[in-house]
Amino acid sequence: MTDVAVIIPARLESTRLPRKLLLNETGKPLIAHTVERVLEARAAYEGLASRVVVAADDPELVAAARAAGADAVMTRPDHASGTDRIAEAAAGSDHDVIVNIQGDEPEIELEHVRAICGVLDGRDDPMGTLVYPIRERAAFENPNLVKAVLSRDGTALYFSRSPIPYPREGEANATEGLADGVWGYGHMGVYAYRREFLMGYASLPPSSLERRERLEQLRAVQAGHAIRVAVVDPPSGAGIDTPEDYARFVERTKKS
Repeated sequence: MTDVAVIIPARLESTRLPRKLLLNETGKPLIAHTVERVLEARAAYEGLASRVVVAADDPELVAAARAAGADAVMTRPDHASGTDRIAEAAAGSDHDVIVNIQGDEPEIELEHVRAICGVLDGRDDPMGTLVYPIRERAAFENPNLVKAVLSRDGTALYFSRSPIPYPREGEANATEGLADGVWGYGHMGVYAYRREFLMGYASLPPSSLERRERLEQLRAVQAGHAIRVAVVDPPSGAGIDTPEDYARFVERTKKS
């Protein structure tokens, strides 16, 4: 059986929402909600992951993660990306696969945790991720929603903030492989890496496509590495990026 570790990168400072992972208007820090969701998925699916770790850049985050039930390690504060942070945390481990789930995803679906932990099972691909069908044109055209185009063998051809594949006929389902009413695939920012691949990937310089689209996964695509993709149902929640996102999350939490 594949030995999987889930590593949650956690950075204290955030441009749009300062110290967001420690915001606690729900009665617990935001990072604790994410940790608890991952731990709930691990309990629900036997053999899902052998370890859940928060890779943090601040002692307060380490303490909050441990209080929520996860392991936690301190990492350097100067990492440019979450991938760099989880690579540091994974460097001394011997896990087969490292799964990256962002700390600001407190409502991630249990099934999505299961899917990303298993996306590389029985495969030789070095990296994997999740996508979901987009059924609304406004979402498809929204540059804040990253789109993915898939090959016939289930690997990623490209990711973009632009609407791809472009519907020249102006209608959904204009491309082979898309179901009725589907404009394209939206990308979820969760990843699985073979540990040995992650160690080298984190050291690659940013690629030209990555810099242009501001999408880190294009570093792998442009370097010719296959990214295995699993198609899942659309997420019901959302990541927390802004004060408005957090306020909506708090309101949903109070109602549940």
